[in-house]
Amino acid sequence: MLSNNDILKKLRVALALRNDDIIEILALVDFEITKGALGDLFRNSDHPGYEEAGDQILRNFLNGLIIYKRGKLPEAKTNIKDGGAADEAKT
Repeated sequence: MLSNNDILKKLRVALALRNDDIIEILALVDFEITKGALGDLFRNSDHPGYEEAGDQILRNFLNGLIIYKRGKLPEAKTNIKDGGAADEAKT
């Protein structure tokens, strides 16, 4: 079974991402990580400095990757004439 670290490593190689790119991707979802901490995730599992990637970092990376590749979702338009929120209250 693949660990979260293995998934991150495979995505990094497949998408040709550098550590700076991954830090930028995580910053898109307001998740901060240092280069050192990121390096610990990519070490071999038998290395003393190895850190296991939790579900939170993988989830934030995947959400940030969506924004990085596609851009942010456009803001929902509200009907200014009707007040926008008033339509939701009626239903």
